[in-house]
Amino acid sequence: MSLLSRRELLDRAARITALAAWPGCAAAGDYPSRPIRLVIPYTAGAAGDQIGRPWADRIAPLLGPIYVENIGGAGGAIGSAAVAQSAPDGYSLLLGNGSTQVMIPLSSAQPAYDTVRDFRAIYRLITTTLAIAVHPSLPVKDLRELVAFASANPGKLSYGTPGVGTGNHLIGEMFRLQSGLATDFVHVPYRGMSSATNDLVSGQISAVIAVVSSQILELHHAGKLRLIAVTSEQRLSGAPGIPTVIESGMPGLRYAGWFGLFAPRATPDTIVEQISRATRTAMSDPQLQESYRSQGLEPDVDSGPDKFQRLVEDELTRLAPIVKSIGLKRD
Repeated sequence: MSLLSRRELLDRAARITALAAWPGCAAAGDYPSRPIRLVIPYTAGAAGDQIGRPWADRIAPLLGPIYVENIGGAGGAIGSAAVAQSAPDGYSLLLGNGSTQVMIPLSSAQPAYDTVRDFRAIYRLITTTLAIAVHPSLPVKDLRELVAFASANPGKLSYGTPGVGTGNHLIGEMFRLQSGLATDFVHVPYRGMSSATNDLVSGQISAVIAVVSSQILELHHAGKLRLIAVTSEQRLSGAPGIPTVIESGMPGLRYAGWFGLFAPRATPDTIVEQISRATRTAMSDPQLQESYRSQGLEPDVDSGPDKFQRLVEDELTRLAPIVKSIGLKRD
């Protein structure tokens, strides 16, 4: 076992002391007294791992051991439902996002869970952007060229997402409608983004709509796929050559995603607050912040249960009529 440096020991001691001094810690009893499970509702290796696992590493000195469990499938619905049905004791947490907490419940005829009824928000970790990526063999460098090529080759292009009813799928359907490619850009849902990306690289599908991650950026820089647009309002610092959807003439495709922590609804306030405060301390670490930013992600250093809960409920209200208007259905 390697020895920690004196600086690391002092840093950990300071964090634990700060945690113990927070109001509500004593009221939380002996929590946590055993390892905490963080469910990432996607297959291993996808963007969720690059967000959840660094958080777990940084939070361990404050809350004790955290083990990560990948439960993929149904665009994130299976893993999310597993946490919703877990005991509300703070030992099962979900790394949820706009797809699992907003899009899936809105687009499902019989959702496996209700975000407001079954979950309570704890802390938004990061904000994300989506990217449209194509196979390098496609002679397109931006959205306009993609539309022109798809129109000239009807029915030949397909795009992959991590599942029906996800935020990725929403952007794909909005792109099809706004570009007039209603039948010329076929959706192919996967159990996770890793499989979709692998099939894009191997040429099995024409495009993907994916969360920007270090993996996606590396594949772009290596020429194994080509990013042609991002849904953020400004270009990415990690890939400044990629135009935004606004620059591409499709401002309606703007989309800011997020990933954050959720617990079963009946989890006690003292435990939720303890996790939130520990996470705020972890997110103040400059190394963790830089790790996220290097992947095209923006860390949130000023979140919390009430603030995050309002954001989720506002998005449910805002996106419900959009999902209905385009007929986005999972079942």
